[in-house]
Amino acid sequence: MSESTTEHAPPGGWNKPELDLSGARWRSSSSGRGDVEIAFVEGFIAMRNSTRPESPSLIFTPDEWGAFVLGAREGEFDLT
Repeated sequence: MSESTTEHAPPGGWNKPELDLSGARWRSSSSGRGDVEIAFVEGFIAMRNSTRPESPSLIFTPDEWGAFVLGAREGEFDLT
C-alpha cells in the first residue's frame, strides 16, 4: 500500500463487513467499455475501477445494488 494512502473510518451505521477481495472474480461489461468491474463476494457486490484495481472498492448490499442499477438504467447518473 502506498504511503500516501489515507485510511478513513467507515461512517456510522455502515454495517458492512470487511470483505477479503483478494480472490474475487472481477467481471467487466460484456462490451468491454468503461473502467468498472464488479465481483460478487459473500452476499455483497463489490465495484472497482479496473484501471486502478488497488484503489478502494465500493461495497453494496443486494438492495443497494438493485437501486443503483435501476437508477443507472433510468438515466439518474447521466451527466449530459
